[in-house]
Formats: sequence, structure tokens, C-alpha cells
Amino acid sequence: MPPRSRASAPASTSAPSAADVLGRIVLVTGKEEFLNERTVVAVRAAVRGHDAEAELSECAASELTMGTLGELAAPSLFSTTRCVVVRALENLPDESVDGLLTYAASPADDVAIVLVHSGGPKGSGTLTKLRKLATVTEVKSAELRAHELPRYVAGEVRAAGGSIDEPAAEALVQAVGNDLRALSAAASQLVSDFAGQRIDAEKVGRYFGGRAEATSFAVADHAYGGRRAKALEELRWAMDTGTAPVLVTSAFAAGARGLARFRSAPRGLREADLAREVGVPPWKLRTLRDQARGWDDDALRAAIRAVASADADVKGAGGDAAYTLERLVLTVADLRGR
Repeated sequence: MPPRSRASAPASTSAPSAADVLGRIVLVTGKEEFLNERTVVAVRAAVRGHDAEAELSECAASELTMGTLGELAAPSLFSTTRCVVVRALENLPDESVDGLLTYAASPADDVAIVLVHSGGPKGSGTLTKLRKLATVTEVKSAELRAHELPRYVAGEVRAAGGSIDEPAAEALVQAVGNDLRALSAAASQLVSDFAGQRIDAEKVGRYFGGRAEATSFAVADHAYGGRRAKALEELRWAMDTGTAPVLVTSAFAAGARGLARFRSAPRGLREADLAREVGVPPWKLRTLRDQARGWDDDALRAAIRAVASADADVKGAGGDAAYTLERLVLTVADLRGR
């Protein structure tokens, strides 16, 4: 396990060996709970791989004292090898900090200690002191931005033994959403079901194209692109498959925000910098660029008002959600190019 490994490509990080974790402290930091737990599982697997009878235990940092740490780390009648996970390190009592640092400076040879900090400023002083110790290896799980998710998907597919092209990775993110656990599960399912085959956008669409969120964004993208017939077709499909009307208005609102940010973004930026400025993955810029050619400020303001009105209607102000959404589609599509 290399020190200070980055979460932007977690699947590519090699699994730790027993030598990497026994007699050491593994400090897990960051807000991505799924990636944090993956590290914990990997450390436990390394310990159990070294000693099948190793004891696994955990406790909350708020309950940690030198006495409890000594009990958790001490050899038992059944095994001298142990793995101890301490959760929510940010809640460690002040009176326990010095004792933990003393132990961390010289940990027991047959014990792996995993300290999990959930991110945020609380407990940062303790983190700073731990990072200075030669016996501490830190694994960070920084939150992934939207434009980093397709790369994360590609890494998950590779880790599962498959391959995926960039449009397919982008399509999977659009279909499944931003939850890393769901993306990892979807990647694993695709590799399993298409063993030995490269995953492309058609395969992703076959499995996940009917997701409500993806269908809603398809409706909005077609409408903002001025494609009335296609937008209405997608809308009817969405309604027939049970998509909640509020998801459609939410997709339209997101589309308006994206267009507004794209139009106001500084010119001359590199593609990656522009994506960060607008707050979308790079592949989405192609869609926004095509849509933006037919929009000016007045039309966009009118579209935003139409979306707000439709959103209020589907949330109770109106009586017929289907009619409201069809009217929204026609209004937005007709505004483009005026």
C-alpha cells in the first residue's frame, strides 16, 4: 500500500500485503465512505491472508482510552495477530490523543491498526501529528468531482478484469448517477455479463438506459437542443415507465443551469478547465456547446421561468402532470433559436 495514495483512481491502487499493515498504522482520511471502507476491508484481508486465525475488532474513537487500546491490541489465547479498526477518529477525546500518538510511534509487530477519519476540520491537529510518524501510512479518499467519475468507472472495470471505452464510461455515469458504490456494482455487473468483451455504450444502454434519471436528462437534452419530436418521444417513454414528473423538471432545471454557466464561462479555457468552471464532466461540454448555439439570455430566462412554473405544477399547483410536462417540452424546444 503506497503512502498517501489518491482516491481519484482507487481501483488501480494495489492491495496491501501483511508487511504493509502489520506493525504499522493505516490512517484512512476523507469523506468518501465507500472508498474508506474499501481500504478497511483490504487491510483486514491482508491480515487474514497472513494468519487465517487473526482476530478482527473495532471500536469508536469516542470510546478509546489507553486501556481499551491496550486490550484491543493485546494478543489473545487464540491468536497473536490482530487487526483493530478505530472509527470516527475526529471524535477521539483530548485526553486520549497523547496515548494514541505514543502507541502509534511504536506499534506492536503483530497488530494492524486502522484509524478512520471521516473528513472535515475536526481532529485535524491529531491528523497532523500522526502524519509526521514514520509508522503511519495515509490513504486519502478525496471526494471525486463530476468530471472524474468516468475515469473512476474505467478503473473499476479494469480492476474487475474488463475494458470499457470512454463514451461507455460516460454513459454509465449518466445512467447510474454519482454514487460510487452503485457505479462500482454496475461496472462489476457489466464485466461479469460481458466477459471477455469490451464494454461499449450500446451494452451500457442495454442494461441501464431505462433508468429514470437518465431518461429525464434525455428529455431535457433533446428539448434544449430544439428537437421537439424526439423530446416528446422520450417524455412519453419516461411517463409510461413510471418516471416521477419531478425528476423531469429537475433535469430541465439542471439543463438550464448548465447552459447558463457555459454561456458565462470565460473564453479560451482548456477543455478540462472549462468543465470544472461549468461543473460538468468533459463529455457534457459537447452537448452544452451544441445547445448553446441556439440560446440567448432572453430565451434562457424564459426557459427558466417555464421550468419553475412546471416544477410548481407537478408538485401540487397543477392538476395534470403529463400535460404540464408536454407543455414544458414544447415551450423550451420552441424557445431555442428565437
